[in-house]
Amino acid sequence: MLLVHAHPDDESITTGGTIARYAAQGADVTVVTCTLGEEGEIIPPGLDQLGSWAGDQLGGYRASELAAAGAALGWSAHRYLGGIGRWRDSGMAGTPAAEHPRAFVGGSAEEQAEQLLSVFDDLRPDVVVTYDSFGGYGHPDHIRAHEITTAAARRARSVVRVFHTVSSAAATAKGLAELRAAGDKVPFRVADDGELPTVPDERITTTVAIDDHVGHKLAALRAHETQVSVSGAGAAWFALSNDIAQPVPAAEYFVLAHGPSEGAETDLFGGLYS
Repeated sequence: MLLVHAHPDDESITTGGTIARYAAQGADVTVVTCTLGEEGEIIPPGLDQLGSWAGDQLGGYRASELAAAGAALGWSAHRYLGGIGRWRDSGMAGTPAAEHPRAFVGGSAEEQAEQLLSVFDDLRPDVVVTYDSFGGYGHPDHIRAHEITTAAARRARSVVRVFHTVSSAAATAKGLAELRAAGDKVPFRVADDGELPTVPDERITTTVAIDDHVGHKLAALRAHETQVSVSGAGAAWFALSNDIAQPVPAAEYFVLAHGPSEGAETDLFGGLYS
């Protein structure tokens, strides 16, 4: 299995439990990260000067965070698209970061797809995971990751299924209710219903249970200390630099974008080898 993500921490937030589950089952799991997340906001005040507005060393620091997250999740291998530092975080839509000479969205999508295809040809994954056409929440780098993954997967001989990682509307609403019920145990504002990006559950094709791997996911999230605050005890939650608590459900959700659907309801590999 190969997962394509835009920035360090995306892999843990959206697919951390899935990575840990299949790695524990003995699958070869590789994560490809497209940028170093140089434009990320920084939570710990003592690390603020790493930011692009100061020392511009955040990318290198986040590379070490990503390595620690990978150790927590147990993946088999990791690659940076085009090599470490080839492509730079483009920032949110409309920001000056998109004009940087190495900005991911400013680069050639054809070149990037070729770089990804070379990884596919090398590792020969059966299953590929990335974002949907909206990039989950509209970040330009997520959208570009979707575009190049789609293009490369069409040409990769080994790829049987392509999934898009999504958030379940029902599971998110349930998790938010649990966080509100936890009261002062959650030190941040809990997101309002409808505030977080989700998809209607009727669109979801595959639900991967991660009950036994939520702890690994939370450990990976803690590794991304510049970007994520994580729950201690009680209901599982995380918050980004906006200090808005989001739930961590006991499952991760996907939409099958390409490949046979039989057996895929609860398993990304379901029915492929029977």
